Amino acid sequence: MTKLARIAAAVAATTAMALPATAVFAQNLTVVNFGGANGAAQKKAFVEAFEKANAGAKITGVEYNGEQAKIKAMVETKKITWDVVEVESPDVSRGCDEGLFEKLDYAKIGAKADFTPAAVHECGIGIFVWSTVMAYNGDKFKTAPTTWADFWDTQKFPGKRGLRKGARYNLEFALMADGVKPGDVYKELATKAGADRAFKKLTALKPSIQWWEAGAQPPQFLVAGDVAMTTAYNGRIDAAQREGKNLKITWTGGIYDLDYWTIVKGTPNKDAALKFIALASSADAQAEYARHISYGPTNTKALAKLDAKVLEKLPTAPANAKDALQFNIKFWADQGEELEKRFASWAAQ
Repeated sequence: MTKLARIAAAVAATTAMALPATAVFAQNLTVVNFGGANGAAQKKAFVEAFEKANAGAKITGVEYNGEQAKIKAMVETKKITWDVVEVESPDVSRGCDEGLFEKLDYAKIGAKADFTPAAVHECGIGIFVWSTVMAYNGDKFKTAPTTWADFWDTQKFPGKRGLRKGARYNLEFALMADGVKPGDVYKELATKAGADRAFKKLTALKPSIQWWEAGAQPPQFLVAGDVAMTTAYNGRIDAAQREGKNLKITWTGGIYDLDYWTIVKGTPNKDAALKFIALASSADAQAEYARHISYGPTNTKALAKLDAKVLEKLPTAPANAKDALQFNIKFWADQGEELEKRFASWAAQ
């Protein structure tokens, strides 16, 4: 029996509903994600297993860039064409407050105690843990950079630096480069002096910065030699490594976060959507997903199903997580707008 078949069989047994399959799956289920290597991994681990486990079920995949306005327009016009949507952490609470998402029935998904605490939300459940990290081309440096201070040191490590164009993550990295411990970053950044300190540190690096805006760009920049180091989503570097590229990750001071499944408010396919989320949240499916891309499972029972080679590449591996910083959703919800405006003005100068 293949891995997918085992997943399908296990989930079919544990998440069967009272309604017959033909009643639940009379129509397609539309599942929306961010595409790329993540989308490909979801197709293997979740979509194919779900269709095998549920005769007659057909999932239509859609890619988007996180535009919450599209969801809002559907809900307001009551013309729902999306069912299950992957969203980033700041959008779970925002969408929940605005009435864009259904409240989740965890009795149909799984025991809350099986999941990492950050994964459990009334309107969403964490799909995976990902991290924004420092990456570099292993062919370029004899000595590996190990800290954000190294990232800022263009004399010891010459070359351009890739940074995502925005305030988020960069201000945190700048403070860590300036000597602030990960555990103190948000306390420091919440003060005017701390924000000034972060922007001053960014200004020192500004002549060497090459901005990126799409997750596919950092590994492309590294391979092409456009930058010597860059911030990057760890899964994108993992995908490049699987293609034979000698790219490396420095985990120290990485910022980890979660993406979540949500169900669009008013979808006629709510039961099917819950059943899909139950499968995608099962330990077997989450372990299979982690084998295809190095993002950490949110179902803690999945870890025991993974071998050491897979585990050591995950953001949730103890060695990778020990000096990591959890992205502070509340801080950015409260102060993000002001800091992003300041960043936009600073970047334009």
